[in-house]
Amino acid sequence: MPWQLHRALDPDADEPLFLQLVRAVAADIAAGRLPTGVRLPSSRSLAGSLGVNRNTVLAAYQELAAEGLIVTRPAGGTFVAPPPLVAAPVAHRPPARAGFPLPPHPVDLVPRDPPGALVLARAAPDPRLLPTAELARAYRRVLLRHGRALLFYGDPQGEPRLRAALAAMLSSTRALPAGADNVLVTRGSQMALDLCARALLGPGDTVAVEELGNPVVWSAFRLARLDLVPLPVDEGGLVVSALETLAASRRVRAVYITPHHQFPTTSVMPAARRRGLLEVARRHGLIVLEDDYDHEFHYDARPVLPVASADDSGVVVYIGTLSKILAPGLRLGFVVAPREVIAHLTSVRRALDIQGDHATEQAIAELFEDGEILRHVHRMRQAYASRRDALADALRRELGSVLSFEVPTGGMALWARVAPDVDLAAWGTRAGELGVSFRGGAVYDFKGQPRHNARLAFTYHDEAELAEAARRLARALPAVSAGRSRRDAS
Repeated sequence: MPWQLHRALDPDADEPLFLQLVRAVAADIAAGRLPTGVRLPSSRSLAGSLGVNRNTVLAAYQELAAEGLIVTRPAGGTFVAPPPLVAAPVAHRPPARAGFPLPPHPVDLVPRDPPGALVLARAAPDPRLLPTAELARAYRRVLLRHGRALLFYGDPQGEPRLRAALAAMLSSTRALPAGADNVLVTRGSQMALDLCARALLGPGDTVAVEELGNPVVWSAFRLARLDLVPLPVDEGGLVVSALETLAASRRVRAVYITPHHQFPTTSVMPAARRRGLLEVARRHGLIVLEDDYDHEFHYDARPVLPVASADDSGVVVYIGTLSKILAPGLRLGFVVAPREVIAHLTSVRRALDIQGDHATEQAIAELFEDGEILRHVHRMRQAYASRRDALADALRRELGSVLSFEVPTGGMALWARVAPDVDLAAWGTRAGELGVSFRGGAVYDFKGQPRHNARLAFTYHDEAELAEAARRLARALPAVSAGRSRRDAS
């Protein structure tokens, strides 16, 4: 259907109304605001919207047609005439630059992957495994039953059905003593982190982060004007003694951790260190922001329970996501915390976003309630375990001379050590040219310092694709190493 044309006509002017309309439409066509082929309103519709007699519009359309600016198709409508009847309009382009000063760009942008590449750089779920038919049926059911309510304003804390389903799942699988009132549904875990930064912290507050970590998370904190201090990580995750030393020397408001599979190294924080972390947080009044981004994916051992499961002091704000289980495009995350914390976060969320997508939340709640989510997680776990092993075998076969790694017991990626004589930046560039992408360790270093590591994700592609990715990485390596090898020989 055509858009209405809202044009100001002056009945008191000396020029007839139909000529005023002719000049207005002609000017819009010349400026490109009415591009070639766009359909114009019917004479009756336009007369009604402008408050003029229909004959006025008919006279204007006849004049525009005589000038070759519009064309009328029998039983088809009236359209802006195509070339060669009308000269090419002057393109109407938005300004190239802002007319006001902009602050410095605060976000660290992650490099884009080459189009069509085999992506080892992103630990994302494979959307081909999503039970789309079951999801479509769930959408249909909830829209038929509750369509009017779901498409209006709802609870900014999230759909009660989904919050209840999440609380039941978290209580059963992660030993979190949570009810529906302890859960806030968000648009992904990134929004959850942003809400925590805005609602629980203030500009200038000190937040301890892992020195090897997620630059996207750091960007969210920097947008909130937080002062980030990196702390070392080892084979057991964040070094808690370093946090104790920092908290004793300055006021620290929060610490951000990924204890289940440390991002990006995949190391698991042992139980004793988790208890020590809670004690430090309790003693210094720290907020522990626990990001449990891939808890479902454990393959060779039982999962370690979250730090939040042992929190008796109310210091942990637990952040999770359904994006890793289902698909990133669904944008579903959640926060679990004491009720007064959830109320605080919800008030900020209401101001920023009003509410989430309640139709999607209800549909996902249906999948929880009929057991489809549990079945899907089981299928994903089996598929990803197979893909992990396939990538590990392919890397050993193709790149065993330059890569070494321990196969993780869970997670979505391998953290590999790269031989020190490999030029990681050049290797990554050449690999991109061959259609495969990965990230070197410097991307995950808080200060951007060189790290002879690579994070290689295995969940987004199947076994055959992962084997091909390893072959391409191997083909990219000699081109990187040839010049250096000649220098070494000389």
